[in-house]
Amino acid sequence: MKRSLAFLSLLAILLVACNTNPSPSPTTMTINTSSPEQFVADAEKKLFDLSLKLSRAQWVQSNFITEDTEALAADANKDYIAAVGELAEAARKFDGQKVSDDVARKLKLLKLATPLPAPSDAKERDELTKLAAAMEGDYSKGKYCPDGETGKCFNLDVLSETLAKSRNADELKKAWLGWHNVANSHRDQYARFVELTNKGAKEMGFADAGAMWRSNYDMEPDAFAAEMERLWLQVEPLYDSLHTYARKQLIKKYGDKIVPATGPIPAHLFGNMWSQQWNNIYDLLKPPTGDPGYDLTKILVGRKTDAKGMVKYGESFFTSLGLKTLPETFWKRSLFTRPQDREVVCHASAWDIDAKDDVRIKMCINITEEDFGVIHHELGHNYYQMAYQNQPFLYQNSANDGFHEAIGDALALSVTPEYLKQIGLITNVPDASSDLGLLMQRALNTVAFLPFGYLVDQYRWKVFSGEIKPGDYNKGWWELREKYQSITPPEARNEQNFDAWAKYHVAANVPYSRYFLAAVLQFQFHRALCKEAGVTGPLHRASIYGNKAAGAKLQKMLEMGQSKPWPEALKVLTGEDKMDATAILDYFAPLKKWLDEQNAK
Repeated sequence: MKRSLAFLSLLAILLVACNTNPSPSPTTMTINTSSPEQFVADAEKKLFDLSLKLSRAQWVQSNFITEDTEALAADANKDYIAAVGELAEAARKFDGQKVSDDVARKLKLLKLATPLPAPSDAKERDELTKLAAAMEGDYSKGKYCPDGETGKCFNLDVLSETLAKSRNADELKKAWLGWHNVANSHRDQYARFVELTNKGAKEMGFADAGAMWRSNYDMEPDAFAAEMERLWLQVEPLYDSLHTYARKQLIKKYGDKIVPATGPIPAHLFGNMWSQQWNNIYDLLKPPTGDPGYDLTKILVGRKTDAKGMVKYGESFFTSLGLKTLPETFWKRSLFTRPQDREVVCHASAWDIDAKDDVRIKMCINITEEDFGVIHHELGHNYYQMAYQNQPFLYQNSANDGFHEAIGDALALSVTPEYLKQIGLITNVPDASSDLGLLMQRALNTVAFLPFGYLVDQYRWKVFSGEIKPGDYNKGWWELREKYQSITPPEARNEQNFDAWAKYHVAANVPYSRYFLAAVLQFQFHRALCKEAGVTGPLHRASIYGNKAAGAKLQKMLEMGQSKPWPEALKVLTGEDKMDATAILDYFAPLKKWLDEQNAK
């Protein structure tokens, strides 16, 4: 996994607080504050040492799931979070001192290392930590029991499967309401959590916790909020076209008594608990020419491709760009298939163990078209990690938290029919009539996600600032969802409900803007790299496979890590110092044209 200070800090809080038999707290470390330069040097060494232990402990825990490995990982997390907290607090001692730009940036990164700023009062700090762990734990344990606790209960996985597969409106509504009502009892708990988090943020010099989160983007908090709105407005017309088309198809399926002819659409009909991605209802929305012209899964299976062979295809993509081969240790230490003798965490992830060449992926690979693309995405993380390995520890991360996901996704966009022909997996590239199905599938994942990816943090910014007060938590949530997604709950909700908490990232206090930014940046990266490669034709058909010029430009940006403000890194790759969502419009232009034609009928 990517070694992000904020991510590791949050994970540490959750694992340590949920560990039933924690070891004694580590002794408070000695921090040298004789000079800002020495402090930063000592901090980076301390964090590197602890990060190495943490990465190894987490790797073992994910690959050998036992009570002992979970305890070891929790202990390593506890040591790391203690160090991050102490160093973040100590970094404030240098506020106002004249330091070099390099030291100033590292001090800022330390102070912003956690999304959960705790008050200085020990009792309140302890209360906040316990609240954070309790909410995450309650979310993970949440169940809908239609007949009360004595009857059969359903967790989120089961309810999500119902939303994905059922086409019965009553079943969908029951599953949606069942999960969202799990959140109803957490309003007061969350309000206290907000109060304590804000207190910690204010002690660190920020207006509130939302302003602190927005300060992570190398610009003033209000300027970043305006930037997010600007990006959304660029893509809103495309989303509106997709939404209008979806309404017509949903009316065909469910009738106009359930799906209104105008206004917001009921949220339970989109195949996802939060209506954030609509790919599960592709069968209802697919164009008449939805056949891509080939079956990559069938081709891979027919060639007897194994898991390692799947990864070799991915590596060859990166080496074709002039990037180096993966280290030998990658092949020895990665997990490619599900072991038969033990339980493992199979969720695909990319790992940077030692901040050098010990990169790995952990993935239980299936020989499918979906996993073929996922492998390219995960290797994008690994190549980013290898590229910035020569940066100081505090700069060994992506330019902003959206870049890491965007790089992997951008390179996955080059897995096109043209690319598949180049590597010999198909013999003929299907004609343009096959494109609509591929574009629709991708739009239901990406375009449908954009408004939700934006509004989750906008909601919390308003909560943290007090614009949305505890008495209006649910009203504020649905106002934003109707404004941006044009979605409404399946039945009237009130302030006895707390529907925002039904999303994990709200309950667990995980910032969400990164996912919106990644969705925007991946297409901007793809467009710029294709331009550098001299690729002509439709952007959705373009691939940078085999182009050394595109690879060199990509590598130059990756090597920067987080050493410079993200606009500088963006400019190295794209020639632009502003994020630009118009690349999404370019990519989906054929689909937009078709959607508008269907909507006009």
